[in-house]
Amino acid sequence: MSHPNSLAAFLASFVRHQNSLQNRLGQVIAWGNLSLVLIAALVVILRYGFDTGSIALQQSVMYNHAFLFMLGIAYTYQLDKHVRVDVFYANYSDRRKAWVNLLGTLLFTLPAMAFIIWAGWDYVAISWQIQEGSAETGGIAYLYLLKSLIIIMAVLVISQAISVACQSGLKLFAPNYSITQESADNMEGKL
Repeated sequence: MSHPNSLAAFLASFVRHQNSLQNRLGQVIAWGNLSLVLIAALVVILRYGFDTGSIALQQSVMYNHAFLFMLGIAYTYQLDKHVRVDVFYANYSDRRKAWVNLLGTLLFTLPAMAFIIWAGWDYVAISWQIQEGSAETGGIAYLYLLKSLIIIMAVLVISQAISVACQSGLKLFAPNYSITQESADNMEGKL
């Protein structure tokens, strides 16, 4: 009888640690929004105020944007703020929501992220192999680092998806160990 309890305790501990990691990472990544706004403003000021520009600076807006989205996806998933296609979900009971989350994670999220890793691995590896840089003269030389975000994003989402699956499983099969989503409301709108 202690085996299921120890498994549930282990899963609850994993969920707490994973969610904590995503919260810390998400809060750091959120500050990237400030740099995105400042760099974009600088590009506009240089172009229209001083009739000059920098391809590298323009590309840094794209890099920053990709960095924010690719590394922030798992944080959004952890906070349950991602886009849901299911219009009925909001009216479901907590138990039914747990089933939707568990099955959605196992049937859709994990296979999709595994496919992204599988499909993107060679794409990223070749980019690293040739040390791919910008096709534009004066552009940022480290395109291979940007492409690496594809794999990093998928790994972060997989680890968060496992956490969501564990959290849903605990709610369904070990309610005494269930983890609540108290941090979602506390973090909304805050950097």
